[in-house]
Amino acid sequence: MRKIVPVLVGLLLLGIPIAQAAAPITKEQLQSMFDSMRRDAPWKVDGPLLWGYYFTNATPEPLKQAAVQLEAMGYRVVDISERPSTASSARWWLHVEKFETHSVESLHSRNQQLYELAAKWKLSSYDGMDVGPAPPK
Repeated sequence: MRKIVPVLVGLLLLGIPIAQAAAPITKEQLQSMFDSMRRDAPWKVDGPLLWGYYFTNATPEPLKQAAVQLEAMGYRVVDISERPSTASSARWWLHVEKFETHSVESLHSRNQQLYELAAKWKLSSYDGMDVGPAPPK
């Protein structure tokens, strides 16, 4: 079982309520996340890690189309699943992942790219990321 350090945990540690997690993730939040991982994660933070990225939408079809495009960009589609309804209308989630090495700057750049793609594809949101170690070979 891989250990994951989700961004939501990082946001909670920063005192940011979950309801605000849909706001764009800032460089400062990413720096805090990296600082926390360097302090607490049992893996090497500055090497290749398995990064998970999440998108939401009210219906699954646009997520399926986005999944095809993300797969062509080198991401592995983990799943598209329905989640319990909340105050927002985004009930469907797309989870993709990719082995990457990130710094605060490169992850911030990746997030900006994914926010732009979500807007281009007219998805409800790019909802952020989580990270874990690469599985042993």
